[in-house]
Amino acid sequence: MKFKFNLTVQIFLAMGLGVLVGLLVHNHLPSDPEAELPLYFDLIVLVGDIFMKLLRMIIVPLIMASIIMGVVSIGDLSKLGRVGGKTFTYYFGSTFLAVIVGLIVVNLVKPGVGFPTQGEPLEQVTENEPPSFLEIIEDIVPTNIFAAMAESDVLSLIFFSLIFGAVLTTLRDKAKGMIGFFEALNHVMMKLTDWIMRIAPIGIFALIAKLFATVDAGQTLGPLLKYMLSVVGGLLIHAVITLPLLLWIFARYSPLKFFSKMLAAITTAFSTASSAATLPVTMECLQDNVGVSKRTTSFVLPLGATINMDGTALYESIAALFIAQMYGIELTLTQQCVVFLTATLASIGAAAIPSAGLFTIVIVLEAVNFPAEQIAVGLGIIYGVDRILDMFRTAVNVWGDSVGATVVARLEGETLKA
Repeated sequence: MKFKFNLTVQIFLAMGLGVLVGLLVHNHLPSDPEAELPLYFDLIVLVGDIFMKLLRMIIVPLIMASIIMGVVSIGDLSKLGRVGGKTFTYYFGSTFLAVIVGLIVVNLVKPGVGFPTQGEPLEQVTENEPPSFLEIIEDIVPTNIFAAMAESDVLSLIFFSLIFGAVLTTLRDKAKGMIGFFEALNHVMMKLTDWIMRIAPIGIFALIAKLFATVDAGQTLGPLLKYMLSVVGGLLIHAVITLPLLLWIFARYSPLKFFSKMLAAITTAFSTASSAATLPVTMECLQDNVGVSKRTTSFVLPLGATINMDGTALYESIAALFIAQMYGIELTLTQQCVVFLTATLASIGAAAIPSAGLFTIVIVLEAVNFPAEQIAVGLGIIYGVDRILDMFRTAVNVWGDSVGATVVARLEGETLKA
């Protein structure tokens, strides 16, 4: 898109202006939580909420149309299996590396040790079995596709779209009308996405302003600074070292050039804290700037926005051990292996929406039989800074999706733009 570079600049300016306005508004908000909020703050919240609703509005039809046409465009089902195999191998491999980085960081830094609310150590917890692949697969298969659409159950939508696209491929001549419908729907959704992204700087400004207007940096961030630095540090290690190495080794693409071409998608992900909401921008950046084919992006990216949560998996492993350290619990190597497995699996089922990873931590801690009351307290403590960390981990999620699509494209023999 011709305005892509300008859009990136506008997003950066909107983020900076949002920070300044948010800090100014914070100083003028009433301290009484029951007091009436100023009209200008309500307007900021309204603009941000409308922007997020616009992005979420197009998720279901965009995912269904893009995946169905991605499968149909591949044509040969045997080729579909080959592309799918490479995609899933990359996604599971990168998530595996992300969780390893998170566990190493949290064990070295130990951010929860000596936390003011630590109190008396709890009894040692015991490991529990993580959710099995069979349980995850069972949840993926929808009983009612229309209910899945209404509830934005992305995993079920992806499963249905893959099967539906595969059937259309086998009935190509008899299903020309249906294929034409989804092809037209795909074009319509991309155009609608283009329109929505033209107002992205306004929406992103409102989201950032609301965030900094409602967060008390001095009171909330102070005690959790070590924890935040651990999460951000782990995310940076994965984003700056692990993923660029994968990009260079398997795609033979310069990480710095790739980053500059994906900047609009990464900044949008950082601002919205939603991989799904950023999906349209990611697809356009890869197709227009990097040269990844529409066939590959339509298949790989919707899957990545749902199952490839590198940043979320890394965050969950650090947050789970942080809460354990708060209560003086030293998890054994076996228990940390359970945390590793559960964080990997839980990240697959995490919704691609803001703060979804916060709630999947419950699954990770329950896998080692952590007391429910302490899980609730731990979540309450880290909730205050979760939105800020969510922005970082979502940016890493989208960065990992982009690298994955490029690796698959190169392995499929596609010629990319230098």
